[in-house]
Amino acid sequence: MEKNPLNRGLISENFGGIGPVTRDMIHARARELALIAGHPAPHVTQVEYEQAKRELTGETEIDPQAAMVEALPESARWDPVPGSAGSQAPESPSEDEDDEGRSEAEQLAEDGVGEAEHDQMLQAARAARNAERRG
Repeated sequence: MEKNPLNRGLISENFGGIGPVTRDMIHARARELALIAGHPAPHVTQVEYEQAKRELTGETEIDPQAAMVEALPESARWDPVPGSAGSQAPESPSEDEDDEGRSEAEQLAEDGVGEAEHDQMLQAARAARNAERRG
């Protein structure tokens, strides 16, 4: 169950909302990822573009095959005792938690840490590129 589909794909910068994700935003993020990876500015790979899209739209980083396995019911993935049906207690869904059981505060903190790491890597890549140009 998805918490609030209206929030999916909305991002903020320095805690200020900047609206829904656009193609230009994805391309800019992909260029940043290429710079961090050490590629020349105009050369953005498909992998970097897809990663940028996943980061900005909030898609999971799980590959399609793993997603299919995750979609199977637990009983179809592994049967510890052949012939045993077993039963699972119902889970009470919580609006404040994601699929991994993280609260909204944990999710926001993780997003903030990820953005801070990205900014640091981008600044380091830019500084290295500028140092190469000067030297």
